[in-house]
Amino acid sequence: MLRTHTCGQLHIANLGETVTLCGWVQKSRDLGGTTFIDVRDRYGLTQLVFNTETDEKLREASRNLGREFVIKVTGKVLERSNKNLKIPTGEIEIAVTELEVLNAAKIPPFLIEDETDGGEELRAKYRYLDLRRNPIRNNLVLRSKMAQEVRKYLSDLDFIEVETPVLIKSTPEGARDFVVPSRMNPGEFYALPQSPQTFKQLLMVSGFDRYFQIVKCFRDEDLRADRQPEFTQIDCELSFVTQEDILNIFEGLTRHLFSTVKGVELDEFPRMQYADAARLYGSDKPDTRFGMQFVELNDIAKGKGFGVFDNAELVVGINAKGCAAYTRKQLDELTDFVKRPQIGATGLIYARHNDDGTIKSSVDKFFNEEELAKWSAAFETEKGDLILILAGQTDKVRKQLNELRLEMGGRLGLRDKNKFSPLWVVDFPLLEWDEESERYHAMHHPFTSPKPEDIALLDTKPGEVRANAYDLVINGTEIGGGSIRIHDRELQSLMFKHLGFSKEEAQKQFGFLMDAFEYGAPPHGGIAFGFDRLASIFAGLDSIRDVIAFPKNNSGRDIMIDSPSTIADAQMTELKIKSTVSPE
Repeated sequence: MLRTHTCGQLHIANLGETVTLCGWVQKSRDLGGTTFIDVRDRYGLTQLVFNTETDEKLREASRNLGREFVIKVTGKVLERSNKNLKIPTGEIEIAVTELEVLNAAKIPPFLIEDETDGGEELRAKYRYLDLRRNPIRNNLVLRSKMAQEVRKYLSDLDFIEVETPVLIKSTPEGARDFVVPSRMNPGEFYALPQSPQTFKQLLMVSGFDRYFQIVKCFRDEDLRADRQPEFTQIDCELSFVTQEDILNIFEGLTRHLFSTVKGVELDEFPRMQYADAARLYGSDKPDTRFGMQFVELNDIAKGKGFGVFDNAELVVGINAKGCAAYTRKQLDELTDFVKRPQIGATGLIYARHNDDGTIKSSVDKFFNEEELAKWSAAFETEKGDLILILAGQTDKVRKQLNELRLEMGGRLGLRDKNKFSPLWVVDFPLLEWDEESERYHAMHHPFTSPKPEDIALLDTKPGEVRANAYDLVINGTEIGGGSIRIHDRELQSLMFKHLGFSKEEAQKQFGFLMDAFEYGAPPHGGIAFGFDRLASIFAGLDSIRDVIAFPKNNSGRDIMIDSPSTIADAQMTELKIKSTVSPE
C-alpha cells in the first residue's frame, strides 16, 4: 500500500507516529511563514502543515499544489493548536517531511465541496468530480450498507440469491421495452427486462422456494425525479405462502433496514384498502404523515343552484387547519396551482371559519349560513380553519385534490423528511380500462391472481375484480409492490383472454410459463422494492439521481459519456439495421 493510514483515520492516540497519507488537495492556506493544506480521501480529511521547520524545497513545493492534485505525503502526527472538533481528525495535523505529487489536476469546473457552485447539468457532465463531494459519496455509502443489510436479512431467512437473464423476450404488456438487435438472428431482437417476473416464477416451479436478487431493470418511459431508464429492484419470490406471510416478512425487512441503517424504529404498518386510499386521499400511495383526509359533499352541496357543484360527479374537499387567515393573493396562488395543466382543475372554492365563528365562502350567493354550517360540520372545522373544495369527474377530481393536499402539506411543514409513515395498500383492482386501446389492462401485470371470490366477476364485471396485490408506501412514495401469482394454466389462460390475447398470442408470448404450470407449479407470490427510491428516502432526497452513481438526465441521456449515441455504419450493416438518419 502506498499509504499507512486513510485521511479519516488519525486521532490524538497517534501522536508522534510517522505516517503516510494519499489523497486529493481540498484547499490550501498560505499564511506566510506557514502553509496549511487539507488532504482528502473518501474516509475524511486531514490537515497538513508546512512551516519554518520544514525543508525549504518542501515548503516551496507545497505552495505549488492546486486543488484536486493527487499527492502522497509522509510526516509526523502532531497535536493541533487550533482544534476542529467538527471532524474526526480535527485534533491532529501532519508535519510533512516528504511530498510527492502523484498527479497534477486542472482547476475543476466547480467547487468540490458540500455546498458547491456547480449547477445540475455541469455536475452531471463531470459526475466523476461530483462523486468526490461528501453528500454524494455519503449517499452511495448509505446505499451500499442498505444492500449489505438486505442480503443479510434475506439470507438469514433462507432466501437464495439467483441471477436471472438480462437479454430476454419483449412482451406487449407494461411500459415500453428497450430492445437489443441480435447479430446472429437477423431481424430478431432481445429486450432488456422490466422485471425478472417470469424467471422468478419459473424458479418457484423449479423448487427454489425463496429467491431474491438485487437486480437492474429497464423501462423506456418518460422520466421524472423518481424514475430512471435503468433502475434497481430488490426482487423476491416465495412459494407456499399467503399474502399475509409476504406482508409480514417484508415489513420485517423494512424495519430491519430502518433500524440498522438509520437507527429508526418504525411504528405499525397499517393496512389500507385501495378503495379507501382513493376515497380519502385520491391516491394509491397516500402520504399519511399528516391527516387532511378528503370529505365528500355531494349530499349537502348539490342541488342549491350552483352549477359547478350541480353538474359535477363529485364535490370533495379538505380542511387546511389554521389557514383561514390566508390572503386573497395566497388563495389566488392555490387556484393557479390547481389550474396548472399538469393538474387540470377548472377552479377552487373555499370557505373560511372565522374567529367570530362565522363561515364565509367564495360562493356565498348560493349558500346561506345554515348550509355553510353543514360544510363546517362535515369538515369538523374550528375557528381559523380553511375549507378547500374541488368539483368534477370522480377519478380526475380526486387526483387533483390529492395534488392540492400534498401542496398544502408542504406549505404547512407537515411533510417532515425525518418522519416516516409506512402503510400497506391492499386489494387493488385486477384490471383497469384503457380508453386509448379500448380494452382492459392488468393493473400490475398479467400474472397477478384475482381474489378467489371475485373470479366469477371476470365475465360480467371485470372492473370490479380485486387482485391479490399489495403495495408498500412510505411518505407518499411507492416503495414496493407485489402480488400472489396465478399458478395454474387454466386461470392464466382465462386472464390472458380478458386482457385481449388470442390463444395464439398468449402461447407465443408466454407459452413457456403456461407449459411450466403443468409440471407441478406451487402456489407462490412475491414483491419487488424500488431500491433507488428506498435509498433516496433514507438519504432525505426528493430525487433518486443522487443515490445512483452515474444517473441519466430527464431526457434519458448520460451527458458525461454522451449516450445514447449513433453507431458506426459497419455495425448497422452487421446488425441488418437500416439507418433512418438522412445524409447531410
